[in-house]
Amino acid sequence: MNRNSKRREALLYHAKPTPGKIQVVPTKKYATQRDLSLAYSPGVAEPCLEIAKDVNNVYKYTAKGNLVAVITNGTAVLGLGDIGPEASKPVMEGKGLLFKIFSDIDVFDIEIGTKDVEEFIQTVKNIAPTFGGINLEDIKAPESFEIERRLVEELNIPVMHDDQHGTAIISSAALINALELAGKKAEDIKMVVSGAGSAALACADLYVLLGVKVENILMFNSKGVLTKDNPSLSVMQQKYATHKAPMSLEEALVGADVFLGLSSGNIMTAQMLLAMAENPIVFAMANPDPEIDYNLAIATRKDIIMATGRSDHPNQVNNVLGFPYIFRGALDVRATKINEAMKMAAVKALALLAKESVPEQVNIAYGETKLVFGRDYIIPKPFDPRLISIVAPAVAKAAMDSGVALNPITDWEKYEEELLDRLGNDNKMVRLITNRAKMEPKRIVFAEADHLNVLKAAQIVFEEGIGFPILLGNKEIILELKEDLGFDAEVEIIDPKTKEEEERRNRFAVKYWESRKRRGISLLDAQKLMRERNYFAAMMVNEEEADGLVSGYSRSYPSTVKPMLQLIDKAPGASIVATTNMMMTARGPMFLSDTAININPSADDLAKIAIMTAKTARMFGVEPVIAMVSFSNFGSSTDDNAKKVREAVAYLHQNHPEMIIDGEVQADFALNPEMLKEKFPFSKLAGKKVNTLIFPNLDSANITYKLLKELNKVDSIGPIMLGMGKPVHIFQLGASVEEMVNMAAITVIDAQEKQKKKSK
Repeated sequence: MNRNSKRREALLYHAKPTPGKIQVVPTKKYATQRDLSLAYSPGVAEPCLEIAKDVNNVYKYTAKGNLVAVITNGTAVLGLGDIGPEASKPVMEGKGLLFKIFSDIDVFDIEIGTKDVEEFIQTVKNIAPTFGGINLEDIKAPESFEIERRLVEELNIPVMHDDQHGTAIISSAALINALELAGKKAEDIKMVVSGAGSAALACADLYVLLGVKVENILMFNSKGVLTKDNPSLSVMQQKYATHKAPMSLEEALVGADVFLGLSSGNIMTAQMLLAMAENPIVFAMANPDPEIDYNLAIATRKDIIMATGRSDHPNQVNNVLGFPYIFRGALDVRATKINEAMKMAAVKALALLAKESVPEQVNIAYGETKLVFGRDYIIPKPFDPRLISIVAPAVAKAAMDSGVALNPITDWEKYEEELLDRLGNDNKMVRLITNRAKMEPKRIVFAEADHLNVLKAAQIVFEEGIGFPILLGNKEIILELKEDLGFDAEVEIIDPKTKEEEERRNRFAVKYWESRKRRGISLLDAQKLMRERNYFAAMMVNEEEADGLVSGYSRSYPSTVKPMLQLIDKAPGASIVATTNMMMTARGPMFLSDTAININPSADDLAKIAIMTAKTARMFGVEPVIAMVSFSNFGSSTDDNAKKVREAVAYLHQNHPEMIIDGEVQADFALNPEMLKEKFPFSKLAGKKVNTLIFPNLDSANITYKLLKELNKVDSIGPIMLGMGKPVHIFQLGASVEEMVNMAAITVIDAQEKQKKKSK
């Protein structure tokens, strides 16, 4: 994507359909006059009076306990520097978004129009009663040190400057594990730090708490090593100044055990790395370019243990591993501050988590056979669903043990369940799918690429590294649209109707005719059909000239799926083709089947659809808990539609006892585990969280998923084809660009899985 196109996309993202990235959403009913009279006058007086009696009641009756302020004055934004409070607002909204999706914490972003330290402090103190916690952000050093110190001392709610402490906490966890792998002790190591800003100083302070000796740390700023005779150093920098004579970074690294980089890219050479001690630990965290290129570093030293700030390399030091869960734990025990004990608890929890067996969902997301603690895995991955239930409780316990918790937790098992329930409120699965596709991109045919939205989707797929699009359609139109979009990358464009494709068209026609000549298809028929893009695209996949295809944007589902069913065989062992939709609901991903193909499946068909859907759920790291839904509950009706569901369940219970599946059951009972357990305690689903629904017919499945999508604005990925021998997936008519991108990612993953099975 050229710069103008990228700029336009970024601006549109922030401007449309609603300016900004966060909003306030009511949590109470407000439909009737009675609701409004409770929400405001006169009913609101009652909680006001209760809070006036005891100020702690504010946590009982308002949102304060789950509300964090992200506060800045815009003096040190990202890599943009001092751009002012208004210009920093998009970044602060982005931080609010991360708080919400990773730990379900609500955020108001506050941009303060002053550079005066005292004015800033007083402003924050004056608005602090609104919030349960304060996250300071993008405030330049050394002012940020004083601002944080004063606010921590003078407020009775958690305050943390994430720029300082986030990197320190995550890299400290990485350091603990790196030292263990290197066979070294913190108190013995020699460390060189490139960078002397707030993050570098906070890292050094935390490393000292881990046992690293101050005298063994050499810290550099842009002018060289910090020395005691330098009057321009701040008080905090003086702590790491040395009495040694001035030296270069190259000289300092000779025999060093650890290099910490929080400065600028490519300042460390291969020769410097070679001069370090055995099993060197290199945390090169400058972004976007590390202090030494990752590939250069691992090629230079086979014994290196390396971390960067980048997601495309192992061991990413990412602040999102820390701040959402640190504030979550602090808020949940109503901590009066975030102290060193709580930070260290987060450090140790992260370090220990990296040694635990990794959930299959995480392995799948990162395209790994099995992530195992070692040189390429010393800190957890940002998508690890266990983070909230491991780090937040550790922080909460540390707050209680250190005496700063006003609302101690007594039932830890219940608390951890509540934390896991919060994970259902975002679209982590979409990020997992995209990330997994990027691990091994495939060639995907976009059969309707001369439509603007389809080409937009193909552009995103290419630029995000999800796959390699092959564009089918009118070449002139595609080239014109590409220019309009700024899609200037060289990608394959094919117009099946042109003379230049005649040889391939005839070759495909002969192949198709040979497979269908005893089913009423003549060679002439086959030649005509190969001028149609969906037939041509299907043959490209059959002949392995592409790894998968997506189509259906401009045509009805039946007309698009017909050539796929005619040309492409079923998967080995499959006797039926069906579809499932993955719905991104508030309770987490839900699989709904069959949403597009089988109009009135038999009991045998339903059983097969359930088995295929279960396999698909597992492909995405979701252990299926399946309800076979109906209008009746466990034999309450003798109608044939209920009876076939009951027969399908009986077959699965007998032949697949390992499956967690039951029915026939009404949808409300299926989705309410407490209600189901109370009324039908004998059910396999009693007390369990259902994540897969198998419907008795196409009517009910298709209507349900479309209602969810439109009424509740639930994101949908699908219909995902089940039982096909090749990676072929069909959009619903008029699918959005986002839906098409997601389906392309599914197609890539499908191709990855089929390739694995083929190679076994």
